[in-house]
Amino acid sequence: MTDTSALDPEDRKIVTLARSARARNGVPEGAAVRDETGRTYVAGTVALASLKLSALQTAVAMAVASGATSLEAAAVVTEAETVTGEDRAAVRDLGGAGTPVLVAGPDGTVRATVTAG
Repeated sequence: MTDTSALDPEDRKIVTLARSARARNGVPEGAAVRDETGRTYVAGTVALASLKLSALQTAVAMAVASGATSLEAAAVVTEAETVTGEDRAAVRDLGGAGTPVLVAGPDGTVRATVTAG
């Protein structure tokens, strides 16, 4: 486990944003991504009858729709121990295989950092 205060301030910011999105929207997951210019995109799980996206997939889609061409980092706040292959693929498609994905619990404690690759 990683003490969130020990993170780089920009990484701490995306964990905090992801945690806030999860709590504010009452969804299973919250996520945030940071693009190549430092802009952040925050999202929660989308669960409609016709559309289902994880929070991380939604955040990546928001970045793409806003013109981002790369990602520096991603964070997801979830009960799960790690992120799915589909989530990692979405981050990899925009950020590349080496893009770090911070996986935090609902309390904001980072449990793991994986790469999109």
